[in-house]
Amino acid sequence: MVQNCKDVALPYNSSLQKVTFFLTGFQGLENLHGWISVPFCSIYLTVILGNLTILHVIHTDSTLHEPMYYFLAMLALTDLGLCLSTLPTVLGIFWFSAREIGISACFTQLFFIHTLSLVESSVLFSMSIDRYMAICNPLHYSTILTPACIVKMGLSSLLRSALLILPLPFLLRRFQYCHSHVLAHAYCLHLEIMKLACSSIIVNHIYGLFVVACTVGVDSLLIFLSYALILRTVLRIASRQERLRALNTCVSHICAVLLFYIPMIGLSLVHRFGEHLPRMVHLLMSYVYLLVPPLMNPIVYSIKTKQIRERIAKKFEFGKPLRCFQ
Repeated sequence: MVQNCKDVALPYNSSLQKVTFFLTGFQGLENLHGWISVPFCSIYLTVILGNLTILHVIHTDSTLHEPMYYFLAMLALTDLGLCLSTLPTVLGIFWFSAREIGISACFTQLFFIHTLSLVESSVLFSMSIDRYMAICNPLHYSTILTPACIVKMGLSSLLRSALLILPLPFLLRRFQYCHSHVLAHAYCLHLEIMKLACSSIIVNHIYGLFVVACTVGVDSLLIFLSYALILRTVLRIASRQERLRALNTCVSHICAVLLFYIPMIGLSLVHRFGEHLPRMVHLLMSYVYLLVPPLMNPIVYSIKTKQIRERIAKKFEFGKPLRCFQ
């Protein structure tokens, strides 16, 4: 059925509501989709349980009601939302071979995936501000990063991301889709759908670059600047032990930043310069970008953040096995 739709053209006067895209799992390995679904189910289950655990611990323990942990809760919520945005279509393909997706559902998924990706970048920047204030300006830490201020930062991150991504579905709706309707992934992405259009996509290209530059580009630059200032402050501390203690409070956040930006850069390089690479490489990189940060962030913070580790051990009463990390 999918093969017959590859060259279907959408007439200019046809309703876009009737357009159907076809998602793709691991092409050529359809007989193994049942087995391939096992690691994906494990990843999704770990992501959901891990982030819900972080949220539960922070919510129920009043000693964790501090700026650093509020931002961590924002990160966990974002990771959870990003995971749930791709879960229905990915598992739908592996379990039920449900490859068809309507244009409205596709554009809705696209909106949430891209919005939450930008929100994650914003939250990581907010967390770098938290570390900067805690190390470089500790006397004003609690007076500046008040709960009201943190809520405003979270809402502004969400609003900025949503408003910047909102035009994308409307820009895509103006196209005629006269090329193949088969997507290369198990979910909808702006760049991929845009390439299926048979008219000029220069506006989408320019706007997409603008969005990336003024969100991820600005956020990454400011994160780098904040850590440059943190390092300058830490190097001025006389005691070596105090320097290490200050830097140790940043390790979890640095890991989260690397887990987000390295796959993003890798995926961008593969898309731009890796046309000669096997399609499987493109596919795996896209899954790494979307699934590894939500999977690893709770694990990193549970291991590297003593307060989180101890509260989780206390909640579930398995403190002894975790003593090896102390």
